This record gives sequence, structure tokens and C-alpha cells, in this order.
Amino acid sequence: MTDSPTPYGSDPPGAVSLRKSLGVVDGFAIAASSTAATTSIGIGLGVTAGAVGLHLPIIMLLGFLPILGIASAYSRLNRVEPNMGSGYVWVGRSLSPWLGFLVGWIGIVSTVVFLSYTTTVTGSALLQLAGEGGLHTFAGLHLDPDSTAQSTALGIAVLIAVTCTAIAGIRSAANLQKYLLVFEYVVLLGFCGYGLVVGPHPFSLDWINPFTIPSGQQLAQGLLLSVFCYWGFESSFSVNEEVRDPQDASRAGLITLFTMLGLFLLGSFAFQRVLSLDELTGHGAQGLTYFGDRLADQPLAALPLIALTFSAVASLQSGVIPTVRGMFAMSRDRTLGPLWTKVSPRFGTPAAGTVAIGCVAAAVAVLSLVIPKVGDLILASVNAIGVVVSVYYALTALAAAARFRGLLRESPSEALGAVVLPVLSAVALLGLGGYLCWSFYTSADHFEISPDNGWFMLFCPAAMLLTGVAAAAWAKWVRKSPYFVTGRSLAPAEPAVTEAA
Repeated sequence: MTDSPTPYGSDPPGAVSLRKSLGVVDGFAIAASSTAATTSIGIGLGVTAGAVGLHLPIIMLLGFLPILGIASAYSRLNRVEPNMGSGYVWVGRSLSPWLGFLVGWIGIVSTVVFLSYTTTVTGSALLQLAGEGGLHTFAGLHLDPDSTAQSTALGIAVLIAVTCTAIAGIRSAANLQKYLLVFEYVVLLGFCGYGLVVGPHPFSLDWINPFTIPSGQQLAQGLLLSVFCYWGFESSFSVNEEVRDPQDASRAGLITLFTMLGLFLLGSFAFQRVLSLDELTGHGAQGLTYFGDRLADQPLAALPLIALTFSAVASLQSGVIPTVRGMFAMSRDRTLGPLWTKVSPRFGTPAAGTVAIGCVAAAVAVLSLVIPKVGDLILASVNAIGVVVSVYYALTALAAAARFRGLLRESPSEALGAVVLPVLSAVALLGLGGYLCWSFYTSADHFEISPDNGWFMLFCPAAMLLTGVAAAAWAKWVRKSPYFVTGRSLAPAEPAVTEAA
């Protein structure tokens, strides 16, 4: 089966286009920063260990397998229809406009939640750095890196700064990401490699044995948390209308995914060599700081914390960029309002939308103050995102299977990567998400705002999905978007233009 590229990812005659200035390295920088290996290792490993104990290496490997099938679906769909809307466009065309809109909506709300808690994580990392430098009080206030109020206030200031750099142009943003990534990876490789050699805890075959995980619920939660750690590799596809060759987006996504696998396995083994289970699960957002302190004296011990800070800052910036591009694609179809298609003539970027998404993320970060501790906020956010991202990925994989199903007859060997692997990955992710939601529902008999309350943990992803259904209904019957008739992404002849923010 052959399928030629469609014009939906191209700029129509007379349109004010986004500037095509990126290459594969730029795409890798954006995708790798979105995936945020340093943040995932420094914070995510402790959260995942709370679910699966000392089984981090095998969980990271098992979580990679369905994501590899998802990456195959993304790559093949991007080959025939490059579009910054990615899953929103592909699912809408191949499955259903309603499901396509839901994929786009999940990408928006999950990234907003990610930005809000990463804002807090960034502030917490800066407060930890201040503490390492001997600054424990400021203007009579005791600085506490586990306080969501203090961490959020400081993080919002950083969010404002990175939003401004995203407005200035995706090229400058990608260049900043490269420098941050080089420092992060040098520090990660150095400390994790050293910890792997000198750690006091011996290697154990139990670390790579999933059958000794105590329960199916813990296994499912651990796998979804590992899926969350890989989430973000597809950010390279959201800027493929700004790359010189759309296939560079596919290459960047795959390179990012395999790079993350190597880093996560290295980090998992190193953390379990250096830290006990209680140490892994007991330090929350300060896990990487503790890891560094166990391996070196100051000032070298502060390097992992500095890397975590850089990773969090890069995550904020790289989270803003693909989200706004996805909303740009949705706005072209009138499924979202016209604000998101306004392109700055000065910078060639969707500047107004970038400012708006930064403001929304800051507002959600303020609302999250109802959870007083940073560690609890991280757990609640990561679980919610893990559930909805499993739906997001699964629908995109099923869209690829539907799009290329003819290969089952014409070329069975090609059908393995285009149809079979995506379907198996989708079934695995939907099964994991469904099982985890059921376990949340049956684990509580009342509702309270706490990551220990199953109904609250179920409410968060349910709210994200239900608001998507409501927004889709508004787009279909109030905005009267043609997307819900054709399922196709159609760019208007004259996108709106606004002065730079």
C-alpha cells in the first residue's frame, strides 16, 4: 500500500508560514528536553520505586517496548502526512474526528499539567541549590524546597523567562536546549557511571525479574510511570512544519527514544547500586540531590542538582513549544479559537498562543497549591498524565494500523512495523491504563484531595478526558468546525497575523 504525502502539513499560497529552520539535531534537542531524562531519573525513579520497589531496570525496559511500537506508528504516519498536529490529524482522518480531537486535547491538557508541576519542580530545585549554597532564609522566610507555595512562586518566574525565549524563535530555543542537554548528559553519565562502579549495594538478578513484583496493580502502575518517563519523544513531530525535511522529525524522535532507554537503564542500575529502597522512595523531589551527596563532597555534589535544574528549565521551554504548535494546527481547523493561529511577523512563531499557554500553565500551578508537598504533587500529576498519555498513544497507534491495514495483504513484512506492533502496543497501553483506573476505583470508599486516595487519582485523568469531550462538542456544534465533517486538517488561505508579544 502506498500513500503519498498530503498538503495538510504545507503552507497554502499566501499564508504567513512558520519559519523552516530546524534540522535533525534541533528536533532531537527539543524532543530530548521534552522527555527530560535528568528530571525523570532524579525524580521519576523515586516515584516509580514507590510502586515496584527495586525493579527499576526491568520496568524501564518493559515500558520501552510498547513505546517502540508507538514510535513506529508515528514515524510511518509522519512519512505520508507530515503535520504539526500529528496524532490529532492522523487519528481524526483514520479513525474518527471525535477521537482525533480527544488526542489533540489530551496533548494540550497533559502538557499543561506537566508544565504546572515542572514549574514547581524547577522552583524546588532552585531552592535546593540555594540551600547547598548556604542560603536557608530570605527576608525572614525559611526556604523549604518541599513547599509547593515557595517552589511554585519561584518556578513561575522561570516559566515567564522561558516563555519569552520560546516567543523569540524556535531556533534560539533549540540552541539553548543543546547547551543545557550537553551539560546534563555529561553530569548524568559521570555520576551514574561512577555510582554503578562504587555503589555499596550489590547487583541482584531480582532487579530484572518482573515476576517478583508483589502485585499486578504495582506492575501496572510501574509500567505506566515508565511510559510517562518516555513521554515527549514525539515532540519532534510537532515541529515538523519548521524543519527543512519532515523526515528529520522521525529521525530525531527515534534517536531520542533510544537515547532515553540507555540513560534510564544506566540511571536505574546506578540508583539501586547507591541507594536503598527507603532512600529511593523517601526523598521525592530531592532524590538526585541525595544521590549526588552520597557520591561526592561539595562542590562536586551540587553538579547533579544543577543538571536537574537545567533539565527542569529545558522541560518548561520544550513543553511550551510543541503544545502551542499542536494548538496552532487545531485552530487552523476551527476546533480551537483563532488566537492560536496568530503568527508574529517579527519572529515567525505563534507568539500570542505561546504567551497564553504560559499563563494557563502558571494558573494551573497556582491551583495545585491545594496539595502542600512537592512530592505528593508530583505523584498525583505523573499518575494522571500516565493514564491519559496511554490513551493518546494507543489511539495514534490504532490510527496507523487503520491507515496501513492494506499492507497485511500486500506486504506482510512491512505490516509488522506498520500494523502489528502498533496494535499490540495500543492493546498493552489501554489494558494497563484500564486496569490501573479500576484499581484506583476499588481502593477507596471516599474522596479527598490526596495522592493516597484512589478516587482522587481516578478523578484527575477522568476530568482531563471529559473536558475534552465537552470541548469537542463545542467545536462541532458552536464553532461548526469542518474538521468534524471531513476528519481532515485543512489550513485556511490567510492565517491571522499579529504583532509580536
